[in-house]
Amino acid sequence: QVQLVESGGGLVQAGDSLRLSCVASGRTFRLYNMGWFRQAPGKERELVAGISWSGGSPYYAESVKGRFTISRDNTKSTVYLQMNSLKPGDTAVYYCAEDRNPYGSLREDKFAYWGQGTQVTVSS
Repeated sequence: QVQLVESGGGLVQAGDSLRLSCVASGRTFRLYNMGWFRQAPGKERELVAGISWSGGSPYYAESVKGRFTISRDNTKSTVYLQMNSLKPGDTAVYYCAEDRNPYGSLREDKFAYWGQGTQVTVSS
């Protein structure tokens, strides 16, 4: 079955950087769109960044454009989220997610598999 394991979260100060990693197993990684979601206390889960199976035209939420970069390494079955210029508003649990089906377009409602999450806390 699909397994997603995130790492890289932590407590940082505003302006710092973090890189999240997510190792996927159970399916042929290179065939699937991947995404990073986050959920802050009292808020709904939101798609922060997504990358297609082909690696082209990544998606970013407006709130993170210019600060976050999503990438993937198919040889390592790993997707990354580089987060720069972090703000207190970025504090949340970050989840890696994998698309239900291979290939296809990048859409928030198609993600069906989730990791356990990693906490990111940004202090002011």
